[in-house]
Amino acid sequence: MKPCKHLIFAFLALAASHTVQAQTAPLDRVSVQINEGILLESEITGMIKTVKANATAAGQALPSDSALRTQVIERLIMTRLQMQMADRIGLHIGDLQLDQTIGNIAKEQNLTVDQMQLKIAEEGMSWNQYREQLREEITLGEIQRIQVQRRIQVSPQEINSLVKMIEEKGLQEVEFQIGHILIEVPSSPNSEQLASASKRAETVLKRVKDGADFRRTAIAASSGPKALEGGVWDYMNVNEMPTLFAEVLGNAKPGDVIGPIRSGAGFHIIKVLDARGLQTKEIDEVRSRHILIKPSPILSEERAKAMLDKFVKEIRAGDADFAALARQYSEDPGSGAKGGELGWADPSVYVPAFAQTLNALELNEISEPFRSSHGWHIVQLEERRKTDATDKFNTNRAHQLIFRRKFNEELQNWLDEMRSEAYIEVFEPENNRG
Repeated sequence: MKPCKHLIFAFLALAASHTVQAQTAPLDRVSVQINEGILLESEITGMIKTVKANATAAGQALPSDSALRTQVIERLIMTRLQMQMADRIGLHIGDLQLDQTIGNIAKEQNLTVDQMQLKIAEEGMSWNQYREQLREEITLGEIQRIQVQRRIQVSPQEINSLVKMIEEKGLQEVEFQIGHILIEVPSSPNSEQLASASKRAETVLKRVKDGADFRRTAIAASSGPKALEGGVWDYMNVNEMPTLFAEVLGNAKPGDVIGPIRSGAGFHIIKVLDARGLQTKEIDEVRSRHILIKPSPILSEERAKAMLDKFVKEIRAGDADFAALARQYSEDPGSGAKGGELGWADPSVYVPAFAQTLNALELNEISEPFRSSHGWHIVQLEERRKTDATDKFNTNRAHQLIFRRKFNEELQNWLDEMRSEAYIEVFEPENNRG
C-alpha cells in the first residue's frame, strides 16, 4: 500500500496560503516523497548549487543540468532513507556530542571554536547550517556502522591467509585510485532490460576509451556509490577494496580501462586513475585506557558526563586511581575488569570520536569527557610507538584490511536493499512533464 499523500497536499496548501503575503518569494514545493517523508525543491537546488561551486573550485567539468539533477536527487534520497532508519532506531546526535566533535575539529585545525565559526561564515555558511550538516554526517556514519558492522564476519582462516600472503609478497603492495561507473540493471531483469543496460555500458566504455572526462561521465551515467564524486574511490590496496575491483586489477597500470564487468548490480567500468607504492612502512600505535559510562533511561546524558567530570577531577588531584574507577564503574566489558586497559592498537580501529580524542592527547594526559556512539568516555594516552610493518602485519591489521573491504561491499548491499524496499515517488516540475 502506498503511503498517504495528505502530508504533501497539506504542505502545498500551506505554501500556497503564503503567496498572498509574499508575492515576490519563490514558492517551494515537494519534489520527492520518500516513505512518509518529503524532499523539497529547495533542498535539491541547494545541493546542485553546492556541487557546482565545488566543481568550479576544483576545475571539474559537470554533465548536463538534467543529469546532475538526477544524481543529486538520488544522493538526497539515499541520505534521507538512512536518516529515517536512524530515527526509527532512536539514533540521535545530541548537542553535547556535536559540540565535542566541533571542538575536536577546531583543535585539529589549530583554531578555537570562535575562530572556526568566523572561518565558516567567511566561506558563506551560517553556523547553524554547519552544525546541522555536521550532525547529519555524524549520524550517517553511525547508522552505517551500526547496520553494516553486524552483517560482517571475518574468520581466523581469512586473517591467517592474508597475513601469509602479505609476508610472502614482502609487502610490495600498491595502492590504487580507482574510477568506477556502474550501469545498473533491475533486480531479476528480463532479456530486454539486460540488453539495454549492456548496450549502454558499451557506449559509456567507448566514450571513456575515446578520452571523455571520466569524472564528468561518471556523474552523468553512473549509479555507483561514488557517482557524485566523479566515480572516484580513494587510494586502496587490493586487500581493502571491493572484491570485484581486486579480482580484475591484476597488473593494471594508471590509465587502464577495464570492463564492462557483469555483477548482480549491473555492468561495471573501472579505470585506474593512479597507482602508488605504499608510502608508509611503519604504523603508529597507541596504548591507552578508558572508562565508559552508557546513558540510559535511568542515567541521563548530563548525569553520565557529570560522573566522568568528577572522575577526571579526582584522578588529576590524586584522590582516585584510574584503574580502580575503571574496574568499578566502566561499562566496557572488554577492558573494565583490566582497569580500563585497551592494549596496543592503531587508533584508526576505534570509532572516530575516540580516535580523534586519542590523537589529540599528550603522553599520560587524561581527556575531558567525550561522547562516542558507545556512550561517554574519558581516555588516558599511556604510550605511543611505531611498529615496523615491513616485517609483518599483525592479526589486528589483517582483520582491519579485510573488514574495510567487506564493509564497502556490505554497505552497498544494505543501501540497495533499503532503496528497493522504500516507497519513492518523484514529482517532476510542470515544465518537465511530457
